[in-house]
Amino acid sequence: MPVDLLHLDDHPTLILHNARIYTQEPARPWAEATAIRGPIVTAIGSNQAVRALAANHTRQIDMGGRLILPGLCDAHIHLHEWAINLTRPHLASARSRAEMMAQLAEYAAPRPTTSWIVCQGWNESWWGEQDFPTASDLDAVTQPDQPAIAYRSDMHIAVANHAALARAGITSATPNPPGGLIDRDALGQPTGVLRELAINLVTAQIAPLTREELLTALRAALPELHRLGITAVHDQRIKDADEGPAMLAAYTRLQQAHGLRLRVNCNIAAHQLPDLAVLGLRSGFGNDYLRLGHVKVFADGSLGSRTAWMLEPFEPQSPTGATAEAPNYGVNVTPPEQMAAEFYQAQQLGFPISVHAIGDRANRVVLDLFEELAPQLPPLPIPHRIEHVQTIAPADIPRLAQLNITASVQPLHLTDDRDLVDRYWGKRARNTYAFRSLFDAGTRLAFGSDAPVADANPFLGIHAALVRHRPLDMQPSWQPQEILTLDEIIHAYTLGAAQAAGWDATIGSLSPGKRADLVVLDRDIFALAQSPSTIDEIAATQIMSTCFDGEFVYLHPSFAIQASEAH
Repeated sequence: MPVDLLHLDDHPTLILHNARIYTQEPARPWAEATAIRGPIVTAIGSNQAVRALAANHTRQIDMGGRLILPGLCDAHIHLHEWAINLTRPHLASARSRAEMMAQLAEYAAPRPTTSWIVCQGWNESWWGEQDFPTASDLDAVTQPDQPAIAYRSDMHIAVANHAALARAGITSATPNPPGGLIDRDALGQPTGVLRELAINLVTAQIAPLTREELLTALRAALPELHRLGITAVHDQRIKDADEGPAMLAAYTRLQQAHGLRLRVNCNIAAHQLPDLAVLGLRSGFGNDYLRLGHVKVFADGSLGSRTAWMLEPFEPQSPTGATAEAPNYGVNVTPPEQMAAEFYQAQQLGFPISVHAIGDRANRVVLDLFEELAPQLPPLPIPHRIEHVQTIAPADIPRLAQLNITASVQPLHLTDDRDLVDRYWGKRARNTYAFRSLFDAGTRLAFGSDAPVADANPFLGIHAALVRHRPLDMQPSWQPQEILTLDEIIHAYTLGAAQAAGWDATIGSLSPGKRADLVVLDRDIFALAQSPSTIDEIAATQIMSTCFDGEFVYLHPSFAIQASEAH
């Protein structure tokens, strides 16, 4: 069959030909050309067959043999924080404590002494250290009355200076809040390091962005996503924060102004379940651009903050071993009985669950709760999901597929975390980022970035899942038994992510009848993946153009499609 057609009687408005199109259709994984009418793909097939559909008004573009993929979906991004952070110093570039402080000093100096300094991205493991920055470190580069808070890269720890601690009323007498820890020195004084929900004691003092400020930040962020080839996102929520309604309002305003050139599956925080009940909303409410997704619940913390909830304690770090420090099993952020109630209420309201679980105990408890819930309520059309599944006991790996739970995972974290995993989890490293094991067990995978925790560039994630080492790293692949193939990885960034949001009838593959969201690459990553000498080049992939609803929303400066038009 030379071509798959949607409508024979409608001529396309756009034809892209002379391309290598990876369609994600099992029956036709590769094609040479595609026809598009308005926002919809109408045909996929050979150059000859598709070009024969053209009318005089059809715009035909010779793609010069370039690789085309379906539009990429980031299945786990905190778009509120990522968009705002584009205007702030991102401390991920700091390779020492001194560099971090120099960046903070430069940012803080021109700002009013009473205005908040907020930034994110530092990671002590990149400095070759284990100790976190402290309030005194921040005091040295800020003014006495200038409050400052700097989030670690994973956003599960933050360090605040003494001015910020004072505004929050945090003293030696302040108890740890539920689900959070305030680090203290030998005299019981707060060090400035706040873990998990203790961070909210400080952030509650910071005025949120105005509606116009947030809208401006979001407008600036969308072109950056297009530049990365991202045409859809699953927007996640922060534990017990209230950015969700503001983001939903901003998305709605953009859509009404025809400025939302992105498909957004917007999660709802669990603490807003009463609002959902009053309004009678359900998952899937919305349209092909913006819809309500899952209810977000948090089981535990993170690896880097040593707050992941573990079956066995973190490896002792003191020279004298476990006797010198209390065993650390991590933090259970939301008690199991509360999670059970939230799971049940959400599903009663028609919402699937998206639950953050890093540690092996967190994943086991969450799976137990899903298993207990399954016979109590009928299944929903959109599957439940676990975010991160960072380390999981081998006995629990088959349970995700058995319960039809999506593993929403972030490949780039494995290259960021491999040293920490070996240090803090020891032999359990073999159960960490178990992508191949999950896939072989039949688990649906959806890949994302967790930006701004990690870089939003999906090709860094593709490379990480494919080789499990950093680009140009001379070390061997880390836990190579968990490597995936390139086609499996791309599926997780496209059709797998679409399936996880119940969007697979609309996006995820280049198929007749689906939305014309696609990306044109500057290199053939399938060819590069064939050789160890070229595979690292995948991480440097650039997007030549991004097409959303059949319209070009991004063009690389070197990609002049006008010059390659043919009629």
